[in-house]
Amino acid sequence: MKPKTTVTKGNIIKRDWHLIDLNDQILGRVCVKLAILLQGKNKTDYSPNRDAGDYVVAINAKKIRVTGKKLKEKIYYHHTGYAGHLKELTLEQLLKSDPAKAIYHGVMGMLPKNKLRARRMTRLKIFVDSEHTYNDKIK
Repeated sequence: MKPKTTVTKGNIIKRDWHLIDLNDQILGRVCVKLAILLQGKNKTDYSPNRDAGDYVVAINAKKIRVTGKKLKEKIYYHHTGYAGHLKELTLEQLLKSDPAKAIYHGVMGMLPKNKLRARRMTRLKIFVDSEHTYNDKIK
């Protein structure tokens, strides 16, 4: 007799809240951990077609570290929509202006490119300092 596979219904999904301190963490390595929690890969009932991930609150984004020459050599591009308006920022400039955006881009790139990605990213809350507004939700 074959073992039966059980599938958890969508309304039974239990979402936990995780507090991650980014102080002295390496950017790429911590983005992997955040992506795993957002996808729910840490749970026993993980399935790639269901959105069963947890909420993640990341604090101290301004104290993140990078290795190698990425501060000077990693470039983020965006286009304004006008001809000739391709803008570029180095990682160093991005960390000075908005360190949360660097973490956001890192996690966004590590999630699967499918219809669940935007919904998963809404559960990621990034704060530059150690103060956040989710004290009542985190155990």
